[in-house]
Amino acid sequence: MNAEMVLPLAMFAAVSSLTPGPNNLMLMSSGANFGFRRTIPHMLGVSIGFCLMLVLVGLGVMQLFDLIPYSFEVLRLLCFGYLLYLAYKIFTSGEPSSGNLAAHPFTFTQAALFQWLNPKAWTMALSAVSVYAPTRDVYTVMSIGVIFALVNLPCVGSWSLVGEKLTSWLTSPWRLRVFNTLMATLLVLSVAPSLWSATF
Repeated sequence: MNAEMVLPLAMFAAVSSLTPGPNNLMLMSSGANFGFRRTIPHMLGVSIGFCLMLVLVGLGVMQLFDLIPYSFEVLRLLCFGYLLYLAYKIFTSGEPSSGNLAAHPFTFTQAALFQWLNPKAWTMALSAVSVYAPTRDVYTVMSIGVIFALVNLPCVGSWSLVGEKLTSWLTSPWRLRVFNTLMATLLVLSVAPSLWSATF
């Protein structure tokens, strides 16, 4: 990769990683409900999982959609269906200490696999590859993946940290309910624009 492209790519990675989206809203919710430390596997899964996704997309995984008609639309529907499910889980979640033994943060594997069902992740990956790796050579695509991983982790971590800082304010059940309702609503709204776009 041309050295002159590193800074613009890093800035693109930072802006796209910091702006609200399914990953960040879920990490903020997890930080508030479970704390920063318990959310670390979720954070690592997001960063490493997206890095792997970006590399695979750059090396030609999108060609599979050309071979299977309508597969991209099926993926789109799966994405929205799963995000609605996650929004429901956030909406119905309560305090982990309240006896809800089913409450637990995302694992590393769950977070990594979620990237393939995240419309914003698809948009980021496709944009990064098309703008910064038009030739899609292995070295450039791998470089983009590494830069994204290095920039993305502290960005998503900041959302988890903000969530944890809200914990003291969320001590009352009604405040926690309002927060989880807001997070669930924002999660759905964050992917609504993709419903009317031709691609993710």
